[in-house]
Amino acid sequence: MLHHSDVQKHNKAEDLWVIVNGNAYDLTDFAPEHPGGMKILLKYAGTDATEHRPEPIHPPGTLEQYLPKEKHLGPVDLSGMKIVAKEETQEEKDRKQRVANKPSMDECLSLYDFEAVAKSVLPTAAWAYYSSGADDEITMRENRGAYQRLWFRPRILRDVTTIDFSSTILGHKTTLPIYITATALGKLGHPDGEKNLTWGGYEQGIIQPPQMIPTLASCSFDEIVDAAKPGQVQFMQLYVNKDREITRKIVQHAEKRGVKGLFITVDAPQLGRREKDMRQKFADEGSAVQNKQGDNVDKSQGAARAISSFIDPGLSWKDIPWFKSITKMPIVLKGVQCWEDAVLAAEAGLAGVVLSNHGGRQLDFARSGVEILAEVMRELRKRDLLKNGFEVYIDGGVRRAGDVLKAIALGAKAVGIGRPFLCECLLSGRYRGLLTSRFADAYSAYGSEGVVRAIQILKDEMEMNMRLIGAPTLADVTPEMIDATGLSQHAVDLAPDYLARANYEPLAGVGNGLGAQPRLIPKDVKGLL
Repeated sequence: MLHHSDVQKHNKAEDLWVIVNGNAYDLTDFAPEHPGGMKILLKYAGTDATEHRPEPIHPPGTLEQYLPKEKHLGPVDLSGMKIVAKEETQEEKDRKQRVANKPSMDECLSLYDFEAVAKSVLPTAAWAYYSSGADDEITMRENRGAYQRLWFRPRILRDVTTIDFSSTILGHKTTLPIYITATALGKLGHPDGEKNLTWGGYEQGIIQPPQMIPTLASCSFDEIVDAAKPGQVQFMQLYVNKDREITRKIVQHAEKRGVKGLFITVDAPQLGRREKDMRQKFADEGSAVQNKQGDNVDKSQGAARAISSFIDPGLSWKDIPWFKSITKMPIVLKGVQCWEDAVLAAEAGLAGVVLSNHGGRQLDFARSGVEILAEVMRELRKRDLLKNGFEVYIDGGVRRAGDVLKAIALGAKAVGIGRPFLCECLLSGRYRGLLTSRFADAYSAYGSEGVVRAIQILKDEMEMNMRLIGAPTLADVTPEMIDATGLSQHAVDLAPDYLARANYEPLAGVGNGLGAQPRLIPKDVKGLL
């Protein structure tokens, strides 16, 4: 076994060792190619970097996976070594106090409540990344506004004693017509990252919305798959790599591991300008994908730009036959924004599309998924393109079960929910023995029951709404139950949604660095609810 004093001698660019989790690694050859630059590695050369490594970005095992075996130097005797802990900032101390003052989980009565608490207890950079939208964030707010222009036309005197809102997604059963859509960088807010979504999605064996595994997850793909319970349905969201061989290996590995569907993101030839995120000046080294490829990472424009340099802007319709040739998984295009492209996808023999503007994070003034849903369904039916099981999903702006029902009425098979589930799961992560107390103190909130509570809220809302509109099953939720005459009226903020605005501020000045007015967080977080 090496002694820590031996490692300390290797502290120069031409001879660079570090200690991580009690093991030493020789980074001399890797340092010049490090996506985050050599400077950060030199800072911790010859020392224990465990407390300082960029956990939110690098999944556990990153060094073991990407360094040659001969660079793994083995365990280190740390006895007598002086550990210099990170100095805690006043902001972090204040945040921990807000965590301690969090409201009871029972006081969270809607998805908005979970987001309000998350906004208070997450690190500033994490909330900036999760909450940011493109440019003036008009589309992000419009995603909510569109649902508020849809009104119910309830039917009466129908037997609604028993309510059944179960459904299927790509042929797989789900207790709700929803799925957990892909969201990146889960470890910015919680050390267990996206695994929280996996655990929460299957809690108690009765709540089973499928999970879409993101390409840019903080956890590794295999970690997330390994966290799933037997029979739990998982899909994969794919950002297509410029190197098609890498893409092929990723897709085929996912299929081998039992993933049930491939959702190819098609609305992001590059990631949009998310100014709240850009103002944070991304400080970590990039996503796991970039670490493997050795990409140069632009850290000057926020997390979104920093983690996406590998995405292929040349992806086109001519690539679809190739994808169909390398996998038997059903393929869905995620990010379709007009009926013409939905028709092309169906004609190409794909399994479905997700009508999405990327949560308002890509092109500002792109229409919401629910707005284009009606025209997409009309054109697909006109061409008889639904007969082979082609399915249409939407995401963006869903905060209530009523939103889900509006989408179902207009023809969607299911809806994806991203930000709210991410917030709930970050607040509800369970700890698995490997985490140190510093993580638990900084991030712990409600425990594993939090995400179960959030999905139960949706179930309760779904049951109530279906009774009140006179629909005992989802098959009874028909287009005639919706008044959509005002859907295409684009008066921005005509009727502001104050619950959403409390969490997602307009970009009105620099303020606290989020590009918004200063955060008005009361000493007692309960005042947010």
